[in-house]
Amino acid sequence: MSEAPKPAETKTDKTPLLDVNGEPMHWLVRPTTIKLLWLGGIALLAFVTWLGTTVHPHVKFGIEGTLGFYSWYGFATCVAMVIFAKLLGVGLSKKDTYYDK
Repeated sequence: MSEAPKPAETKTDKTPLLDVNGEPMHWLVRPTTIKLLWLGGIALLAFVTWLGTTVHPHVKFGIEGTLGFYSWYGFATCVAMVIFAKLLGVGLSKKDTYYDK
């Protein structure tokens, strides 16, 4: 006679995720928290962009009235600042042997 399949065992005590030092991970660096923060940020961005379609903008420049202007303008500005910082770092960096002279 064959045995009936055993139900899957469930753990009631969750062991915390550990970092490389064996200590519990901070809640902000856990994979589930990071995923929830990404989803929340995307939802907030979508909500704010939708909200921009419901409010009449008082624009001073023509481009300011486009759909999601503040969303894509903020993103483009952030990308431009990162690129500028990288180029500035290349221009200001010294060789590894600079202080050996």
